[in-house]
Order: sequence, then C-alpha cells, then structure tokens
Amino acid sequence: MKMSDDFESYFKKNGSSKLISGKKRGTRQVRLKYNIILILLSALLLISTRAHAAQPQVAAGDRYTVGLKSDGTAVAVGRNIEGQLDVASWTDIQQVAAGYDHTVGLRTGGTVVAVGDNGSGECNVASWTDIQQVAAGNSHTVGLRTDGTVVAVGNNYNGQLNVAFWTDIQQVAAGSSHTVGLRTDGTLMAVGYDYYGQCDVESWVDIQQVAAGSHHTVGLRTDGTLVAVGMNRAGQCNIASWADIQQVAADAIHTVGLRTGGTVVAVGSNGSGQLNIEFWTDIQQVATGGDHTVGVPGTIGHTVGLRTDGTVMAVGDNSSGQCNVASWTDIQQVAAGYSHTVGLKSDGTLVGAGST
Repeated sequence: MKMSDDFESYFKKNGSSKLISGKKRGTRQVRLKYNIILILLSALLLISTRAHAAQPQVAAGDRYTVGLKSDGTAVAVGRNIEGQLDVASWTDIQQVAAGYDHTVGLRTGGTVVAVGDNGSGECNVASWTDIQQVAAGNSHTVGLRTDGTVVAVGNNYNGQLNVAFWTDIQQVAAGSSHTVGLRTDGTLMAVGYDYYGQCDVESWVDIQQVAAGSHHTVGLRTDGTLVAVGMNRAGQCNIASWADIQQVAADAIHTVGLRTGGTVVAVGSNGSGQLNIEFWTDIQQVATGGDHTVGVPGTIGHTVGLRTDGTVMAVGDNSSGQCNVASWTDIQQVAAGYSHTVGLKSDGTLVGAGST
C-alpha cells in the first residue's frame, strides 16, 4: 500500500496544492501535519497486520506435541502411529487442540482441519464453518461457533456429542468422554459419561473458566473460588477452600490452581510428588500432565509452572525426564502431556522434555 500516493491525490483533490505553495511558514506546518498523518496511519496498518497473526500456542496429546507458529503454520513431534503429527501442510491456523491420538486445527476463517485417528469419526470436521474455538477429548472433537452454538463429532457412546441444542456458549472443554460448555451468563452445560457425576454442573453460576479432567470437571468462579464435580478417588475435587484463583488446570488424578499472587495450590493424588508446589512463587501459568484424557487413572502425574521471568518449574513423575526443565528460559507458555512437557519460547520455537 503506497500511502504517500494516496495522500498526494487527496491533497490535490481538495486544493491542498494552493496551501502548500503559500508562505514558507505555512508550507512547513502543512508538510508537518501531512507527515504526522502518514506516520500514524502507517502505525495503524502495522498494528492491523500484526493483529491477524496467530498467537503462538502449544498443545499436548498422548506422547506427542503440537505447536502453532506465529505465521499460522503448525509443527508436531512425538508418536505418530495414527498420523496425528501430519500437520506440515496446515496454514492460517489460529488454535490447535490435541486429543488422545488426533490433532485439530482452527483456521482464521472459521473452518477446521484434523488429522490422526479417525476410527470414531473424530476428524470429520471438513464441513464445519464459523468456528471460534475447538477442544479435543479422547475420541471426540468439539467446535464452538461464533453464534454461541456448538458442534461435535466422534465417539458418542456416552452421549458426549449431544450438544445440538446448546446456545450462548463462550467456551468448551472436553474430558475423556464428556463435553462441557460455559455459557455467557456464567452457567454451564455438560453431556456425556456421567458415572462419577462429572456432568452435574447445572447449579453452577458465575463461572469464568472451565477445565475438564478425565472424569471430573472444575469451574473457576468470577470471585476466584472454585467448584468441582466428578471422580474424587484421589481427592482431585477437594477445592472448596481455595480462593483468589485466576487459572485452573486438571488431569485425571489432580487439580492445580494458580493464585492471583503467583503462588499455586494443588489437590489429588501425590503418588509421584505432583502436589509438591507449596514453595512455588511468581507463577503465571500452570499445566498438568498424566492420564489426562483416557482410561481409569492411576497415581502417575506431574505439574508444571511457568514463572514470570520465563523460567519453568516442574514436580512429579520424572521417569521419562518430563520434569527436566530447570535450564529452560524465555518461555511464554507451557503444556503437559502424559509423560512429556513442552515450552513455547518468546521467539516462537519450542523446547521439550520427557518421552518421545
């Protein structure tokens, strides 16, 4: 775009040439205003261009990792038995989600692409349009439309796809076999496997974020408190006393909350030491790893915390080296899979630790 040419035309059409040919002082004033306008509009154009760039992001599935680059392309590493890493041809992606063995990408135009295991039809998203967010469960995929309605494909054995009549949804989350939707009025909807009561969220109000573990659901209230329902075999739902929480993460066996002051709280199984976060400070994001998408949970898991200085902390199961993050720097987001940890650096590159 040649802004100078456009402005010259504007000035000529509006008789500005007569002003510019006037006194020397007037000429300088007009030229100065003209240059200021050019600078301001150039800055606005640059901001607009950058606004369309994808926000870098990482997502972790079962022993594989997906990264969204700022140019809208995607990269993936790890286990590729079902082709879940075949994202090299993807373009114009603005969000990625990772299920157990399938990967989902949301394009800037609101369409969706998916690769990997399609045994239950979880990758049949080619017809989707006007999508603004995606979530992936064990073998199902959920899409939130711009009008607040929801679509879902994949395994529906437990009714986790029964979202056709949902409206006014602002966020979706997917557990192993259940789907949760956060409505604009702060209430929730949930369908799917409910053996442990993970879908009993009808009475919840004032929710601002929802997280779905394998068989439990956690809601963050606007006042910083939490509610949780579902499997509590390891105590992962014992969050009633928490306060001042700004972010929550959940997997099968434990739940982690980030406080507004940068400290962290955690409940659930501590079989691998994944709850040993009491001395963490200056944390800005938390992630949980373990059996977070499939199966009956055991005791293995790990917890990751991103500090405000870009370094990372991790505790819990380290059998595959997934907690070996002490040397990481310049990190701006973290994600945790079953036995690995991923960090997104400020330059858009990724670092990883754990099982490959």
